[in-house]
Amino acid sequence: MINKYTIGVVGAGGFAKFALKVFLNNSEVKFGAVYDINTEASKSFANNFNGKSIPTYNELLDSDEINMVYIATPPYLHYEQSLQALKKGKHVICEKPVAFKYDEAVELNQLAKSKGLLFIVNLMQRYNPLFLQIKQLFESNVLGEFLHGYMENYASDQKLHPNHWFWDEKLSGGIFIEHGVHFFDLFAGWLGKGELITSIEQHRKGTDIENKAADRVQAVVKFPKGIVNYYHGFNQPDILDRQEFRLQFEKGELTLFEWVPTRFELNAVVTQSEYNKLINILSPDSIKITERFSDSILVKGNFKDLSPDFKINISGGEKVEKEDRYLEMLSNMINDQLKWIENKQHNRLLTAQNAVDSIEIAINAHTKAVHL
Repeated sequence: MINKYTIGVVGAGGFAKFALKVFLNNSEVKFGAVYDINTEASKSFANNFNGKSIPTYNELLDSDEINMVYIATPPYLHYEQSLQALKKGKHVICEKPVAFKYDEAVELNQLAKSKGLLFIVNLMQRYNPLFLQIKQLFESNVLGEFLHGYMENYASDQKLHPNHWFWDEKLSGGIFIEHGVHFFDLFAGWLGKGELITSIEQHRKGTDIENKAADRVQAVVKFPKGIVNYYHGFNQPDILDRQEFRLQFEKGELTLFEWVPTRFELNAVVTQSEYNKLINILSPDSIKITERFSDSILVKGNFKDLSPDFKINISGGEKVEKEDRYLEMLSNMINDQLKWIENKQHNRLLTAQNAVDSIEIAINAHTKAVHL
C-alpha cells in the first residue's frame, strides 16, 4: 500500500529537512504537516515538501491524517513532545536524546509498548554497514579476546557561539546526554549493556561558557566484553574536527575513522584461516601482508601462543562519503522500523530499550562526574 504513513514533523531545522527527504524515499511514507515555533521556518519547510504548516503542536497531533510524528526539536523538548504524541496514538521517531531523566525514558518505552506504537530514538549508528561488519568480527572471535576500546571525539565549536542552546544544560543536557548517547549505544551494540565506572567534566575557564555546560568530558564504561574509554571535546576549528575509534584485540587493533564511521584500518597477526575469515567479513579495499612468519618464530601475547602465519594491514571504506553513508543509515533505519510496525515479530536492529540504556549511562556520567 502506498502512503500508509503520514508524517508530522516537529522542528523545521536543517537536519529535519535532511532526514525527511530520506524518509520520503520509502513509498509508504508521505509528508503531512510541520510545526515550528518559528512560523516563517515552518511555512518554508511546508512549501519545500508540499505539505501544511500548522500553528500549534496540539493541532498537529489532533490531525486524523497524521499517524506518525518525527521530533527534531532541541533535546529539552523531546520527552514532553514524545509523551503527547504517544498519548494521541501516534507512532514516534525522535532525535536523541530520548529524555533528560531515566524514569522518563522508561515511561515512554512502556507507554509505546502498552499501545502497540512505534517509539524509536534515532541512534542510527547501528544501521551503518560497518557497524554490522564489526559486530560480525566480534562474534567470529577471529582476532581473539577483546581487550580494550576507546573513542576520541575532537569536535568543532566553530558554529557554537556562547549563547547557543548547546551550552545550556537545561536545553541540551550537556555533552554526555546530547551527544554521548550515540557512542554509548554504538559500543553496547558490539559489547552488551554497559555500566559507568567513572567520569570527568571539564569547563572552559575565563570564557562566556565557564559557568555553563562542560566543553570536554571523559568517561570509562565497563561492558560484559571489556572496558571502553570515551573523550568528547568541543573546542576545535572545523578544519581540525576529528573522530577515531580504536578496538584492541589479542591479535590486533582495529581503528575506525569519523563519528559516523566510514573508514577502517586493521593491523593484526593471523593464521591463513583467520586471514581468509577477516577478508570475508570486512571486504577491504587494500590488503598488505607486511610480514611472514616461519615455524621457528615465537609470537606470544596474553599468555597465549598465537602461531600466526602473517602480520597484515588491511583497510577499507575509502570510497564512501560520510553524507552518503548517513543517508544510507537513515534509510535503513526507517525501513527496519516500518517492517516492525507491520510485523511485531520482526527483529529490529534498534529498539526504544537501546535509547533507555544509553541515556542511563549518559545521565550517570553527567551526574556523577568529577568537575575540573
